[in-house]
Amino acid sequence: MLDLIKLARQMQGIGQHLTQEAAATRQRLDRAQQILEQATDRQADLLVQQEIWRDRLGFTAAQPIEPLDTCIDLVAAPPVHTVFATDGSQIAPSHHEIAYCYLINVGRVLLHYGQNLHPVLDSVPEVFYRPEDLYGSRQWGIRTEEWMGYRRTVSEAAVLAELGHQLPASHSIVPTLAMVDGSLIHWFLEPLPAEAREQILPPILEAWQQLRSLNIPLVGYISAARSGEAMNFLRLQSCPYLAPDCQTHCQGQTEQAPCQVFSPLRDTALWGLVLAPGQRGALWRSSAKILESYGEHTVYFCYVHMGAEIARIEFPAWVAADPNLLQTALSLTLTQVQKGYGYPVALAEAHNQAVVRGGDRSRFFALLEQQMIRAGLQNIGTSYKEARKRGSIA
Repeated sequence: MLDLIKLARQMQGIGQHLTQEAAATRQRLDRAQQILEQATDRQADLLVQQEIWRDRLGFTAAQPIEPLDTCIDLVAAPPVHTVFATDGSQIAPSHHEIAYCYLINVGRVLLHYGQNLHPVLDSVPEVFYRPEDLYGSRQWGIRTEEWMGYRRTVSEAAVLAELGHQLPASHSIVPTLAMVDGSLIHWFLEPLPAEAREQILPPILEAWQQLRSLNIPLVGYISAARSGEAMNFLRLQSCPYLAPDCQTHCQGQTEQAPCQVFSPLRDTALWGLVLAPGQRGALWRSSAKILESYGEHTVYFCYVHMGAEIARIEFPAWVAADPNLLQTALSLTLTQVQKGYGYPVALAEAHNQAVVRGGDRSRFFALLEQQMIRAGLQNIGTSYKEARKRGSIA
């Protein structure tokens, strides 16, 4: 139980601290805007520097594909269009439950606007209990709980591609969008051994390829984005040296380097001052190292002023390269946010379909217990620790 009296004593100085932070943030934003204007004038030179010194940089900087001061008004989606999305949830494995297994539940949503077609709102559960599912990842030093999260990402992509194949034949003339919640850049894959990565990334890219063959754009919607990839490009402008050779001039000073004049600002803070509601900024190509394994599906992104927030919208290279697909992706995303009063309707509903609540968890283990009894197993029950936690005497 939280002791609010003790907590209140620790809150006394937070107001003054936040006031000081707000003033410091305003100064950083002013500095960042100045550097953005300077970088816009020298964008071609900075791109050359980035290409030459890429391997010597101590930070990851995205590459702008359009002028830095790009501000383009997005059009609303046409009355007739289709949006579908997936999101996942899980029941994690626990040695204290009646059986060591885990469940992945993928929520599916398919919404047809202006077409007099029934929507799809359901979920696809899958139970993992075989030894190779539970213990196979340990050969690479990956805990089962972590591996479950990686498998969930694969399942979300696979189900998304399946939804694309279930569309009516008329989808070829109806603007259509596939959405996922969060980044398309799977940073968690970077430290994984190659054998483990091969079990996760190829199925995801295969699902994206299926969407590409159907000519359906894919976007990853990131709310409250924490990325600083675009701001890092501005560090090339604020670098005090003739060449941005971090390994020579600032080795071991990635966050305290003299070019880091606006930390801890994120991309969304600066683009919130540049963009007007309904506008998108410049296209960027991410420089994340893991994207070297993505091939033709490498990830591009832009920032869009959704009205309530600045969202980071990510999409594969084949969407960025096709103006029609890009316009469809961004206009339908903006309309989804407007319909959802600040967050895409399809993603919110996919989450609601996927989430596993306390009652669902109890019913899952009740079904499992029934099956174990039918199989002739005895002494079925949770551990004393789990039983004790569920029935406190306090």
